[in-house]
Amino acid sequence: MAEALHSARDYTLRLFDCFVAAGLDAPSRVPQLVTVNPPLWELGHTAWFAEWFILREAASSHPADALYNSLLTRGDDWFDSNTVPHRSRWNLDLPSTGALKTYCHEVLDRVLDKLSREPNTDAALYPYRLALAHEDMHGEAFLYTLQTLGLAAPAQLTHDEPTLFAPSEIRFPGGTLQLGSAQDGGFVFDNEREAHPVHVAPFTIDSTLVSNAQYADFVADGGYDNRQYWSAAGSAWLMRQERCAPRYWQRDGAQWRTMRFGQLHTLAGAEPVRHINLYEAQAYCAWAGRRLPTEAEWEYAALSGHPAFRWGQLWEWTASPFEPYPGFQADRYREYSAPWFGTHQTLRGASFATPERLGSAKFRNFYRPERDDIFAGLRTCAWPD
Repeated sequence: MAEALHSARDYTLRLFDCFVAAGLDAPSRVPQLVTVNPPLWELGHTAWFAEWFILREAASSHPADALYNSLLTRGDDWFDSNTVPHRSRWNLDLPSTGALKTYCHEVLDRVLDKLSREPNTDAALYPYRLALAHEDMHGEAFLYTLQTLGLAAPAQLTHDEPTLFAPSEIRFPGGTLQLGSAQDGGFVFDNEREAHPVHVAPFTIDSTLVSNAQYADFVADGGYDNRQYWSAAGSAWLMRQERCAPRYWQRDGAQWRTMRFGQLHTLAGAEPVRHINLYEAQAYCAWAGRRLPTEAEWEYAALSGHPAFRWGQLWEWTASPFEPYPGFQADRYREYSAPWFGTHQTLRGASFATPERLGSAKFRNFYRPERDDIFAGLRTCAWPD
């Protein structure tokens, strides 16, 4: 745990330095977009979150539930995401870059010292596991922001060519699946509980994700112009965007090129298509005569052990809205799940930017349907016979 917390903080600071190198450490220099945070605010928020739950021993994310004061005089006023509206984060009188880096190091030092005296129990380690998962997710969000702003990322992450596998279909017989995670120790997020039986009918699913070449066929066939493939919400989004291809695709003569971390690359046809939103995924499925898998089907396939079912290269849109499982109860981080039920869509899997320790076939990611800045793609299922 100590090693993981240390590596996560080092990684956060290394990604933050990418913004510093681009002159975007000051919030006033960062474009105000709904899909990003000012990097300086996000850096402070990750350290504040660990301080809140570990050092300040907060019983929950409620503002009155911390036992101790922050190391920063105005830490709660600056970095509590529950009380600091997104639009205001560009206008805060934040500490300097150097001061916030010092705060990050001081919080980590105190966290590691406290951890060294904790008993090795799930209850004692819960806040550390929560803070680690939170920082891991913000590390991936930093990469989304680098991509969105067209900035360079660390070299080992710009060369993220996936392992390619021959596409095929897998027929699963279905059966009863224990959807979600059991309360049996370890760490899981509240939206994964409680584990409950779900009947999964027989289904046929792609072994791999839809490729750039497959998606380019949809584009070439007028997929973005033919409204019969698009839902009402998808059509409304498309009209606002005037989009004719996925985000970051650019036509270069007879071929497509794509922008990755500020560099233009020839689109690799065999790689999974990325940076598409739910509406685009649904439209592709309608064009192909296919459908998205439900999250129960996806979890069934991922846990089946079938050697041809490959996942973990990109987040995958599912057909399932993000809703609570039966018996849901919010954990100490009360705003992690509950505010987003009914408005977000579930994604499963992981991406190349997701730390391995966070990857799980049970993990439920969730975003609004229009989000195409995330590293997300799709796989399809056949309609029932």
